[in-house]
Amino acid sequence: MKKYSFIFLLFFALSLKAQQKTTGKVVDKNNDPIPSANIYWQNTKLGTTSNFEGDFTLVKTTETNALIVSYLGFRTQKVTVTSNDILKIVLQEELSLDEVTLSKVKKSTTRSLYTATNTEVMRQKELLKAACCNISESFSTNPSIDVNFADAVTGNRQIKMLGLTSPYILMAEENIPSVRGASQAYGLSFIPGTWVESIQVTKGAGSVINGYESISGQINYELLKPATDIPFFTNLYAGADGRYELNAHFNNQYSDKLSSTLFAHGSTRNVKNDMNNDGFLDNPLGKQINLLNRWQYNDVENGIVSFLNLRYMKDDKQGGQMTFNPSTDALGNVNWGSNVDTERMEVSNKTGYVFKDMPYQSIGFQNAIQYHNQLSYFGQRQYTISQKSYYSNLLFSSIINNTKNEFTTGLSLATDNYEEEMGTGVLTDFSRKDTSVGAFFEYTFDNNNNFSLVAGLRADSHNRVGNFITPRLHGCYNPWEGGAFKFSAGRGKRLANVFAENQHLFASSRSFILPTTQASNGFYGLEAETAWNYGVSYLQTFRLFNKDFDVALDYYRTNFTDKAVVDLDVSPQQVVFHNLKGESYASSLQLELNVELKKHLNLKTAYKYYDVQTDYIAGRLAQPLLSKNRFFANLAFETHILEKGQQWKFDATYNWLDKQRFPFTASNPIMAQKPNYAPAFATVNTQVTRTFSSVFEVYLGVENLTNYQQDNAIVSPDQPFGSTFDSSMIYGPVFGAMYYAGLRFNIK
Repeated sequence: MKKYSFIFLLFFALSLKAQQKTTGKVVDKNNDPIPSANIYWQNTKLGTTSNFEGDFTLVKTTETNALIVSYLGFRTQKVTVTSNDILKIVLQEELSLDEVTLSKVKKSTTRSLYTATNTEVMRQKELLKAACCNISESFSTNPSIDVNFADAVTGNRQIKMLGLTSPYILMAEENIPSVRGASQAYGLSFIPGTWVESIQVTKGAGSVINGYESISGQINYELLKPATDIPFFTNLYAGADGRYELNAHFNNQYSDKLSSTLFAHGSTRNVKNDMNNDGFLDNPLGKQINLLNRWQYNDVENGIVSFLNLRYMKDDKQGGQMTFNPSTDALGNVNWGSNVDTERMEVSNKTGYVFKDMPYQSIGFQNAIQYHNQLSYFGQRQYTISQKSYYSNLLFSSIINNTKNEFTTGLSLATDNYEEEMGTGVLTDFSRKDTSVGAFFEYTFDNNNNFSLVAGLRADSHNRVGNFITPRLHGCYNPWEGGAFKFSAGRGKRLANVFAENQHLFASSRSFILPTTQASNGFYGLEAETAWNYGVSYLQTFRLFNKDFDVALDYYRTNFTDKAVVDLDVSPQQVVFHNLKGESYASSLQLELNVELKKHLNLKTAYKYYDVQTDYIAGRLAQPLLSKNRFFANLAFETHILEKGQQWKFDATYNWLDKQRFPFTASNPIMAQKPNYAPAFATVNTQVTRTFSSVFEVYLGVENLTNYQQDNAIVSPDQPFGSTFDSSMIYGPVFGAMYYAGLRFNIK
């Protein structure tokens, strides 16, 4: 117990002198939360803004009991506060005299000028701009996230933030870590997009409340809430690549306190496609069944809110040569094929209690049990991994003297039991167990005027890594109206799961080379990864030429002090994993400009520059298959909503990527060599949606409208069992233009 005792030094007695508070939630007529609404006491300078969920807390004043609530596009509302009850304020949309129209369309993606973190919120409206069959496909209209194909066999999509791959991003479901460990490669494809209410993308070091693993950023997705969900929703999707999907939600309100939603997802692809005539499937065959039963209990009078999630998922993917038959060719040397069979079960609960006479004070308890099992093979190489995890987080939130000074503190526990085997013929066992216990304290200061600060510190003890401290800091300063300077700094630490995170390399002839010496605090002979992330950003909204503009400029730098290096430049026949000797860093610069060109017509543009370098065995090189320069543009137009809900929606997204460095292949025969760089290229995605009523709509779309295809996507496709075969050198689309259609129907 001695090695854990130090974490309790973070807890100390706080003498709280509480002021009377008014708390509430700001929503629209559909009960959707309104973030960044202005709330202030009439004829005073005492005010605040609502958070991403529409919630707010404000110190009471003796000068007045009249609360003014306003938000652009909605009628300003005056609320008389006569009790300590939690307020629910419903804002009404602005109306014209002739017809019911929005005077200002609520943005599908928003940033707050006043929160300390650099966070962008993507709402359902943004997710529906694309087919959005799962989370991995939902970021195509967001310039902060890069979406790439990992290989030419599995069709898996990989996301990157600030130039770093998804393992360095903390993925959380309602602030409970979700896509990690064994699920790192395919986990995003296990989350249907229609289940998601919103996604919060935070750049830089995240909150210490959610753990120590976040390095380049944090992505948190919120699921639809049973208490506010509609009775029935269905989405049907069909793609020209032979992919078909069905999503359905069934909601039941048992009482004013208890509600439940059953989410059902089924998908299949049973058509073989080989558009580039290399003899390999462009997209894997597969099927998935995914079920989630979500329960919500709300007892507003007693301050209790609780969620219970029960989930089961089964996914099967088959890739490889067109001639591959899994029943006769599996693990053979005649026809090359792969199969990834995954089963996943989860049970999670979140329960919160708000003190009735102290609405600024609350206790939260989060628990999650996850089971993930993957059986797979790639050619003659087998890979199996099973992960049993338990996560628990206990939180206490309150204030110090007044609501300008808030804090959250608590304890966390996480265990991961891995059973992992990999090899060709004879399998090597890499099973292990990781356990960590930690304590955290996060202080928030907000002067309710122009400055806010979030400072966090957590201490953890890990059975493999030992004892370590994780500091995080975020700040925001508003020098003038519509402007915000933000800064952040923080440290992150993680254990690399090098096989699970690099499964795309299994679809090659490369041998996996691990260090021969045992690591002092890691696994696979690799030390735990440690990095510092620093960032600054500036946001500005303004009106020019009678148009609304907003500009965002940010720069982030990640410096690794320890890193598990994935080295593809030693030999095209090897992937060498080794500990960092020297430097590894990632610099990211992004400039974004958004403008409402005319009513209902919005243009979003962004330029990104990456400088990601690592000291490999061959010397300092740029990260392979990462474009230094990127340009993004999204044009969205909507017609006026007519009386019965009829509307047209048009959306187009343009992505240009500069050249990307190929890993070393010069020692291969000439026909199996790649040039030093892949060429620059561009893609265009479009979608048209026709809403016939408030309950029914259809959509048509095209991914990769210009039909761009990567040449020679697979190295040596005619010799898949040879020494030069490699399907991991993917920089662009393989399939070409992909047309799709679908419909959505709901009962409100």
